[in-house]
Amino acid sequence: MGIRTGEEYIQSLRGRKLKIFLFGELIENYVDHPMIRPSINALAETYDLAVREEELASAQSSISGKRVNRFLHIAESAQDLVMQNKMQRKLGQNTGTCFQRCVGMDAINSLHSTTYEIDEKHGTNYHKRLVDFIKMMQEENFVIGGAMTDPKGDRSLGPSEQVDPDMFVHIVKEDDKGVYVTGAKAHQTGCINSHWIILMPTIRLTENDKDYAIVGAIPADAEGVTYIYGRQSCDTRSMEEGDLDAGNSMYAGQEAMIILDNVFIPWDKVFMHGEYEFASMLVERFTCYHRRSYVCKTGLGDVLIGAAATIADYNGIPKVSHIKDKLIEMTHLNESIFAAGIASSYQGQKMKSGVYLNDDMLAQVCKHNVTRFPYEIGRLAQDIAGGLVVTLPSEKDFRHPEAGPMLRKYLAGRKGVDVENRMRVLRLIENMTMGRNAVGYLTESMHGAGSPQAQRIQIARQMQLGYKKNLAKHLAKIKDDFEEPKEQSEYFKRVFKLPSEN
Repeated sequence: MGIRTGEEYIQSLRGRKLKIFLFGELIENYVDHPMIRPSINALAETYDLAVREEELASAQSSISGKRVNRFLHIAESAQDLVMQNKMQRKLGQNTGTCFQRCVGMDAINSLHSTTYEIDEKHGTNYHKRLVDFIKMMQEENFVIGGAMTDPKGDRSLGPSEQVDPDMFVHIVKEDDKGVYVTGAKAHQTGCINSHWIILMPTIRLTENDKDYAIVGAIPADAEGVTYIYGRQSCDTRSMEEGDLDAGNSMYAGQEAMIILDNVFIPWDKVFMHGEYEFASMLVERFTCYHRRSYVCKTGLGDVLIGAAATIADYNGIPKVSHIKDKLIEMTHLNESIFAAGIASSYQGQKMKSGVYLNDDMLAQVCKHNVTRFPYEIGRLAQDIAGGLVVTLPSEKDFRHPEAGPMLRKYLAGRKGVDVENRMRVLRLIENMTMGRNAVGYLTESMHGAGSPQAQRIQIARQMQLGYKKNLAKHLAKIKDDFEEPKEQSEYFKRVFKLPSEN
């Protein structure tokens, strides 16, 4: 029977033999480690939400014939894509951090269409293997981690040109049972908390890079896999007594580096093997899904806006005009992110394999907004919070028999507000704008699913300036260099379709 609740998920992680380094030490019991456990709690919420709000966080799968967690569902309509976004925002609201499961969802959806088209060209059977794998994941309700980002080494050189070939994951040998890969994957969100990990190429490949054109699924505890846990700002606060200074003591994100040393992938878990010309298709489709998945940050934005409004209330200034104006601006920016992301999903189109892919242009706009707007929302939250967000004494001082009463006296705000509650909301703002969960809200917003220039490149490819120039020339009656507008781009074809056609 598959995992159902968050507690069952947590229990499923116990007993695995993962090799994890943290602070220069091998971690035996990572599930209960105080620095790691908040990230596990955040992922557990993806299970509990599906129990509490079934329509939002689960879907009827045509693969297994069962109702499955939405993170394991292949989008069978534009509405499925929309529901993914709504679920992501809700989870952001519930956890105030990265809940680490979007990357696996976007990986299986992008692979669904890519494997189908590889099979169509080469007569392979990758698509059936993938569908069988997805069915197993759905029945067990496992967490899938998607591993795409390689260390890359010298960025001016391709994978096969590197001095050290391990800068990109590649096949080192193969036999009748499967292939063996070596390399590393960096910035891997939730990898230690996953049951399975799908390894994928990270860039466009050439014929010389065939050994790097490998996609396959491995158990997270596969032999030859080492994890080195990433530091996060203020992360050791979770290892201190009390819960006030952590800001968000219950939930946090997780990133680690995965080192792969001759890791075995059986043939039935291989979904690309040398078809280098399809690497760019996979990367572009994955990033198309994943960039609009960043609507999750609007859930975090909801929390931060709420925290800013709360501290304004505690400070006795909720009705001051500039405070209200800043909260309005924060909300405007937050909803602009959501609007682009969910519009991308509403414009989803059916691919040859039957999966639906969201609109690429609007996905790029969504993610580009995410690289900017959370920083401004965070700045405004700090503005409203005031200097105490960075000068607040520690919880130990607050609990001290001599220092504590003085702090309670001089850190009082509006009459009737508990001083500890004022401190707690200030710590939450600190946590989200410069502390541990600023990783998931700010820096991840900048670099996750591709840094800003990656979106600008994709937007530039779809601007269709010639078409737009001719529209302007037609209305201005410029005839000397006018050409009849060429066929609309795929983007404009989708824009002008009736809703029933999507």
